Amino acid sequence: MNYICIGKIVNTHGIKGEIRILSDFKYKELVFVKGFKVYIDKNEEIINTYRRHKMFDMITLEGINDINDVLKYKGKKIYINRSDINIDGYLNEDLIGLDVYQNDKYIGKVTDIMPNHQDGILVIENENKKNLVPNLPEFIKIKDNKIFIVEMEGLIDEN
Repeated sequence: MNYICIGKIVNTHGIKGEIRILSDFKYKELVFVKGFKVYIDKNEEIINTYRRHKMFDMITLEGINDINDVLKYKGKKIYINRSDINIDGYLNEDLIGLDVYQNDKYIGKVTDIMPNHQDGILVIENENKKNLVPNLPEFIKIKDNKIFIVEMEGLIDEN
């Protein structure tokens, strides 16, 4: 399975086993639905209910109706199986590990994606160099599992 982290469980809420999650996952409407499988601490769980509360995503899990049964998940990350969601395009997580080029010159590999209010910033590393490129269609194109950076002065550190 290809697990993708969709958030972190920061606390419980109330006494009936509701879980408070901080998540910046782009496709919440596809995963935070009744009946969807999530993985917490290598345990497969099924979402029973979902709601937004302030800046949190709140879920309950099937068969769990008591705060004592979810306390063990506090502070844990929550994952999904990549093959369980079908989207047009790609997830940010799909880009990690891809080779990056600009004008057929190898720039490096995507090692991480820094969150921001848009689609994230690609962290591209090659030996001791690190470049940061916005993950926006104006800056990158994806083809054949490779990322091609649009040539723009100052975007890539040539030194």
